[in-house]
Amino acid sequence: MSKLSFAAIAFVVALSGAASAQSADPRGACKADYDKFCAGIAPGGGKIIACLNAKRDQLSATCKAALDSRKK
Repeated sequence: MSKLSFAAIAFVVALSGAASAQSADPRGACKADYDKFCAGIAPGGGKIIACLNAKRDQLSATCKAALDSRKK
């Protein structure tokens, strides 16, 4: 795993906080979506979350659930 991918996953996990029990494990929920749609985005300032939200209609259901759990 590249350092950028690891940093992005850590960033998503840190922002997602404690997800609700019914949502998927946020540590890996968006990895595939990040790799597919946002791999060139450097972490920081909410850029990865913004990228994932911009591609929301194309994301996996698991990633959408992890992003939604951040909003609660």
